[in-house]
Amino acid sequence: MLESDARVAHIGIAVPALADAVAFYRDVLRLEPSPPLTTDGAVIVSLHLGDVEVELMEPVTPDGPVAKFLRKRGPGIHHICFRVPNLERALDQCRRLGYQLVDETPRPGAGARRVAFIHPKSTGGILLELTE
Repeated sequence: MLESDARVAHIGIAVPALADAVAFYRDVLRLEPSPPLTTDGAVIVSLHLGDVEVELMEPVTPDGPVAKFLRKRGPGIHHICFRVPNLERALDQCRRLGYQLVDETPRPGAGARRVAFIHPKSTGGILLELTE
């Protein structure tokens, strides 16, 4: 079996209201929410859970990706992000294998990390994000 250097970085969850969504993680799991960040038309609060973060995302613009997701599917898992050792190499491999990329080149994401998304049409209906 091949061993991979990739690992889950975070799970992005679209929510209509951060205050309501944060309550469970703070009050039940006793996780401390990060200060909010705004990117891609959403306010994001991260919660550190072991080696993985949960990103709660509330839309702030009606035409942003999180707002569109909520209108189409309702609250829930928006994407899964994998940390890879070399983002450009991973994107090149995606292109070679025929995966449809949302981002042809890395762009700034939350926390000033470089990110790129792979279209859910190529990945069994799940929006995947890659980051370093």
